[in-house]
Amino acid sequence: MNKGKWFVALAALAAVGAGGYYSRSVWNPEKAVAQTAGPRVVPVDVVTAQMGNVPVRLEALGTVTPIASVAIKARLESMITDVHFRDGAQVKKGDLLFTLDGRQIEAEIKRVEAVIAGAVAQQEQAERDVQRYKELVAKNATTLVTLNNAQTAVNIAHATAESNRATLENLKVQLDYTKIRSPITGRISAANVKVGNFVRPADTTPLATINQMVPVYVTFGVAQRSLPDLRKALGAETATVEAIAPGETRAAQGQVTMIENTVDPATGMVLVRATMGNKDELLWPGTLVNTQVILRNEKAVTVPSQVVQVGQAGSYVFVVENGVAKVRKVTVDRTIDMQSVISSGLEGGETVVRDGQLLLVDGTRVTPRQTKPGV
Repeated sequence: MNKGKWFVALAALAAVGAGGYYSRSVWNPEKAVAQTAGPRVVPVDVVTAQMGNVPVRLEALGTVTPIASVAIKARLESMITDVHFRDGAQVKKGDLLFTLDGRQIEAEIKRVEAVIAGAVAQQEQAERDVQRYKELVAKNATTLVTLNNAQTAVNIAHATAESNRATLENLKVQLDYTKIRSPITGRISAANVKVGNFVRPADTTPLATINQMVPVYVTFGVAQRSLPDLRKALGAETATVEAIAPGETRAAQGQVTMIENTVDPATGMVLVRATMGNKDELLWPGTLVNTQVILRNEKAVTVPSQVVQVGQAGSYVFVVENGVAKVRKVTVDRTIDMQSVISSGLEGGETVVRDGQLLLVDGTRVTPRQTKPGV
């Protein structure tokens, strides 16, 4: 065969290939016809469409915030004499955290106690004088002025004692301030001061910070279109929340406890707050977490997401009936955990093709093949 005949043969093959390409450029599984000689049986993986309770949920990115956070500060100008906790430790309400130097206050307390003792002694002496002058006035042995002066001395001594008692109480309160205790139960930060540091109430840096860890808040935003369903679920107390921190496999459980009273007009979002038990301290304040709000459970049909195919007419699946794959149009409502929730087209219990759809058209004969373990 010469070069001219080779050229003509190649041109003819190219024309046939191009025609085949254009004739198959638009594919529709319902109109396609198998071109093989004789009936062909295609092996496929199949699953059963399941009817069951499916959660209706919202997903959002949330932030963990402590319910209570306390910055520990000194209420006296004094020196740190002892630190009683380990950095980052769990502390309980009332635990001793810092001890300040209180020797000056203790000395002042002793001085005031001595003043009170002297005033009490003077009052007792003045009361004895009043009693004696009353007897003398009755006998006209002294003047009434002397009796009144003695009574005045009693009042002065009593006032002196009471004034110093008030001073003593204040000093005892000041002395109690030298023992800095935890006001809440939670986890404490690293100490910002050590033994020997001088502290004062005007210091801007706290001695340490305590965050309540059990329970905690998770705050996240929800689109305003979901607000009606969320409010109904909150009223019915069915709005449960799961939060998963990055790197964590376990989910923390909680309940929606607050919906902000306004929608942000700029974003169309409303802030929602959930209270999480957090007994295992899975959630750390300041962490960004993936949250899932389960509003309710409802009956629905689900299939693995890879079952659903998309064509010119919309979504469809291949349903196997009597060994034949048939196209069935479906409507996908939403996807949850790689499962598609079907709102129409399936009623549950149908056998559908999960893998092998590329070899199928409407009416292709199929045979289920054994699924590999773990698939």
